[in-house]
Amino acid sequence: MPRPRSLTHDRLASAALAVIDRDGLAALSMRTVAKELGVSTMALYRYVRDREELERLVVDAVLDGLDAEPPPSDMPWDRRVEAMVRRLRDSVSAHPAAVPLTVTHRHRAPGALRWSETVLAILTEAGFRGDRRVIALRALLAYVIGALQLEHLGPLAGEGTAVISDLGQADFPQLSATARRARHITDEQEFFGGLTALLRGLRP
Repeated sequence: MPRPRSLTHDRLASAALAVIDRDGLAALSMRTVAKELGVSTMALYRYVRDREELERLVVDAVLDGLDAEPPPSDMPWDRRVEAMVRRLRDSVSAHPAAVPLTVTHRHRAPGALRWSETVLAILTEAGFRGDRRVIALRALLAYVIGALQLEHLGPLAGEGTAVISDLGQADFPQLSATARRARHITDEQEFFGGLTALLRGLRP
């Protein structure tokens, strides 16, 4: 009789996310996940082939609860897109260090595929066609990914903003003044203010 399987994909994904959340994406490996679970590295190969499959489990776990149901059709198209973007942000912002993995594996992640399908349907109904629809979706994805990375690695409330705000006004008057103002802007204001500016520029 084969030995009973004591690990599940959910446990593997949870352990991998614990490593990423605590030590960063660079720390993710079969060895570190095995250590997190208290098993040998070789034992993991009974459940996943390699790190790439482990990464896909992480992405599936991060996007597992992502709601891809279309927002009410009586809303303006840009408000519907904003609602979809908010859902995506809520799903991935709990694990910001894992965001790059969602880029790498989005084409295999059911949650990401369903989200993109719904957004494309909204854009299509709004009149986006051909190249404009492609660019609109890519622009939205680029914004969400970039904004979340900035929020995680260089938040407005962080040290970088404080350093820039103290730059000499003679050499950097606009930059230093902008940084002083930026220290009072919340993550929510920054993210959705930028999203509003992007959506205003997208026209079918």
